[in-house]
Amino acid sequence: MVTVAYSTRFEKEVRKIRDTSQKERVKAQIIRIVHDPETGKPMRWCKKNTREVYVPPYRLSYCFDKNNDTLVFLSFCHKDEQ
Repeated sequence: MVTVAYSTRFEKEVRKIRDTSQKERVKAQIIRIVHDPETGKPMRWCKKNTREVYVPPYRLSYCFDKNNDTLVFLSFCHKDEQ
């Protein structure tokens, strides 16, 4: 069983979403990631060991540790702000 954690930055950014349809898309992606943590695109360079999923027009960034079975959601930001 995967242990899920949320960073304070992630929680703060998700709370700012006002559009209910956008929130539903984010929830669906989170559920998808929890069921299959290797779903997202693996990042390189300074974001090594993290993965991202595109939820138009945002990117959801997370880290999965296979050894400890922990999944940490790191950030949720607009693609132009990265």
